[in-house]
Amino acid sequence: MPLKEYGVLKGRPIARRLAVTSNAHYQVHLVDDNTDYRIAINVKSKLSPSELEYLIDENFAHPITSNLVNLPLGFKLLESKSGGLAIDFIRGNLFDRTKMIPLPFDIPGPDNDLNEKIDKYIQRAMSDEEALIYAFGERWGPERNIKDKIFGFLPGNGIHDIHANQGNAKQFEKDDGVWQDGALLIHFPSENRWIGIFLKFQSQCWHTDDKTGHCISAKLEPDHPTQTPIEGEPDLIIRIIAALVNPEGADPGKETVTLLNTSPASIDLTGWAIADRLKNKHLLSGTLASGSTLVVQLPETTQLGNKGGIITLLDNRGIKIHGVSYTEKQADRQGWTIVF
Repeated sequence: MPLKEYGVLKGRPIARRLAVTSNAHYQVHLVDDNTDYRIAINVKSKLSPSELEYLIDENFAHPITSNLVNLPLGFKLLESKSGGLAIDFIRGNLFDRTKMIPLPFDIPGPDNDLNEKIDKYIQRAMSDEEALIYAFGERWGPERNIKDKIFGFLPGNGIHDIHANQGNAKQFEKDDGVWQDGALLIHFPSENRWIGIFLKFQSQCWHTDDKTGHCISAKLEPDHPTQTPIEGEPDLIIRIIAALVNPEGADPGKETVTLLNTSPASIDLTGWAIADRLKNKHLLSGTLASGSTLVVQLPETTQLGNKGGIITLLDNRGIKIHGVSYTEKQADRQGWTIVF
């Protein structure tokens, strides 16, 4: 069953505790106007391989940030669906997952393990009076008459599961769900900068069922270029390289998405689709030759909003092949094509 109380916690960091072997969680003491919270961040997996995959984006840009800044301090329960504030590593096009790499949490030496990678930005946020942390995950507490076991405040209260929460191995499959992934976003208003910290267990698969969040897999058919690997490294056989999201005049029916076939073979696009932020799909057809591009004109039923959005390319099985996002600032110039 999906996470019970999925949401986002917004507040100021005032203390932190590095993970140790006996408790492999990096801990953050967060406060809002009148409540204390603890953020418990996994930095080691119970399953082999134990190293988590991580990605830190020092210039995180995504349409979600413009809505986060208006949230009040404290915890906000989120509905697990597209188009809102909920996070989904696969469907939300938050980052290039090919850049995620595994890293132990406790390597001797400076700035070379997951503890220190996270600590660098938490300490920076603690030293900036304007910086705010947004932690996505599952809420626990408040635990009446029970002090927090790390920082000692009363009542115990916080958020955990700050990592991907879908595609789990069989023994943790009960926690699977879509649009309920955990993450840590840090906002530095004085720099107009966001930091994104994303974590995933190596035992978690990347492609998941759109309803359950459980792993899906498929065997490749020999010499069948429309089939792409589901397990293992991604095969970005066709990529979204550009989009016209704010055409001159009325937008509906004039927006375009440009695709590039990176493979050495022609690809039959029958049954493939381009999806917008609300998952409205435009079905494709025809063949895209090796090394060629295709400019797809979207119908009025599939729209790319000018306030920021996401664009996703799905193959004929509904598997995500590539996805991008753009911000309101990128879409601001009418008639200009955004290059990804």
